[in-house]
Amino acid sequence: MLLTIEQRRALGAFIRARREALLPLDHGLSPHGRRRTPGLRREEVAQLAGISTTWYTWVEQGRDISMSATALAQLANALSLSAAERAYLFELSRHRDPAEPVGARQENLPAEVAAMIDGISHPAYVSDRLFRACHWNEAAAALLGPWLSEGDASLLRYMFLDPSARSFVVDWEERAQRLLAEFRADMAHSLDDEEIARLVSELTAKSTDFARLWTNHRVLSREGGIRRFNHLSRGEVQAEQMTFMPMRHPDYRLVVLLCMESDP
Repeated sequence: MLLTIEQRRALGAFIRARREALLPLDHGLSPHGRRRTPGLRREEVAQLAGISTTWYTWVEQGRDISMSATALAQLANALSLSAAERAYLFELSRHRDPAEPVGARQENLPAEVAAMIDGISHPAYVSDRLFRACHWNEAAAALLGPWLSEGDASLLRYMFLDPSARSFVVDWEERAQRLLAEFRADMAHSLDDEEIARLVSELTAKSTDFARLWTNHRVLSREGGIRRFNHLSRGEVQAEQMTFMPMRHPDYRLVVLLCMESDP
């Protein structure tokens, strides 16, 4: 994966800083001898990581070279990176950490996240990596009843398999395209997730619209924006959507809708 000059420089500077912060004694090395720089020497880190000294040096120097996730993982171990530092290393390198567990997900919504939703006066809900609503407040149930009354509260299944979605969601085609683009962006972190693969297969088989839109490979982040609904009793409702990710629970998204009744 190609990195910009700035990304390569940032990666090299970070690795060098972590190398210079290491203590030789902690790695079974003598602190004595001719050490012109703090921490470990480049060749010592390379040996601990089981990688080429030349390759390691070029990474530190910000050279435009090929980097594999496996080699970066070995380097992370040799540098004794913390969880946050390791995540930062792989974010800088634009690689997925091979040590990141696949399929090991937090299946139960944390109580503190549910309590936060209940304490919000605006319509609010939490969705998981499959875009299923896991918890919502009374205001959300009142506004989004056609979706949230579904059996598993799957937004993707509702949008593509429930005929009522086309009348309830204003500008259904545009919203459906954006929904899939956001879902594709999210699943980049879970390409080996079997549940996601099964969901995509199911919707592809059952919905010609899903199959058609899925093939355009659009990718968008969940940036929020204006959402419009044809509510049964309130008429057209506009809402500004705001989306947040709880830092300690990256599989979940918190969505808040700031409603504005449309002018008659």
